Amino acid sequence: MDPEVRLRDVEPGDVDAYVRMRCDPVMMAELGGPLPREGIEEKVRRDVEDAASGTALIKMIVPGRGSPGAVAGTVTLWHHHVDGAVFSEIGWMVMPEFQGRGVGKRAVRMLLERARQEDRWGLVHAFPATTNAPSNGICRSLGFTFLDEQDVVFAGRIVRANHWIIDPRTDLAPPNSPSVR
Repeated sequence: MDPEVRLRDVEPGDVDAYVRMRCDPVMMAELGGPLPREGIEEKVRRDVEDAASGTALIKMIVPGRGSPGAVAGTVTLWHHHVDGAVFSEIGWMVMPEFQGRGVGKRAVRMLLERARQEDRWGLVHAFPATTNAPSNGICRSLGFTFLDEQDVVFAGRIVRANHWIIDPRTDLAPPNSPSVR
């Protein structure tokens, strides 16, 4: 059974959640280590603007009933340029106390379903670190296709990542298929 979660746009008050996710050594272990605390408010401000303008889907993962005000993590879909081409990328982070419950998988599925409905994102790429078994498992179970390993830049750091791709319009695994469980 899928965990009950909802997604909401990032808000100015999400600075503490960003600090917990981006400045914590455990949360950032797969992404080159914790980021400095300074600049987080500016990052949240830019993300709020991008979400409000619709240039990116930047969602906070909110756990089911019984956790008012709690944030379980974030899932984001955005466009960016690589070698002159524009493509869509999805990324996510789940707080340690919510990991292993299917929260991340449900949130990624929800955002990919929205991408399918909007039909403006095209092929969606994901780049979880090669050593991040849970995130690679999410890709595998939702119907992403593995392309290769490559070095990617995250927050100015080089991370060895698995490159996955999905077309949410045609490749998203049905919610009750054996590969999704």
